[in-house]
Amino acid sequence: MKNFKEALNAIRCFVFDVDGVLTNNTIVVMQNELHRIMNIRDGFALKEAVEQGYHVVIISGGKSESVRTRLANLGIKDIYLGVQDKTEKLDDIKIQYDLKKEEILYMGDDIPDYYVMQQVGVPTCPNDATHEIRALSAYISPFNGGEGCARDVIEQTMKLHGKWPVK
Repeated sequence: MKNFKEALNAIRCFVFDVDGVLTNNTIVVMQNELHRIMNIRDGFALKEAVEQGYHVVIISGGKSESVRTRLANLGIKDIYLGVQDKTEKLDDIKIQYDLKKEEILYMGDDIPDYYVMQQVGVPTCPNDATHEIRALSAYISPFNGGEGCARDVIEQTMKLHGKWPVK
């Protein structure tokens, strides 16, 4: 693979896991639902990416409708929750948007992301990802899950493409 910055030139699609990537690996157990904490700056970057025409896709094993609502409010249309086979879902996305492997950046943090990360051009992870995922990643963000790692990869890509709101 090319170096990380060179590989970002081809990116048209960002795919993110939720728990441990868009959240900080912490859940608050409440009576009716598990609550998660998401980073506002990640949200800003996700919204900017959508507005600039990137495909932004969420593939998660979790099933939280509050997560769906939060991400939909950012303009994300491709939100897949309760997914058991992330590789199969990614194959569907590739067909739907006519994407090549090299055009996809995926960020995951744990074993459920392992095989799907092998199917993309730019596998990435938060700083606190498991050692198996870190070993597989072309880039390890200096930020932990839920603490700006999504913003990190989106901002780098969009700046490289001249699409970040501040030049």
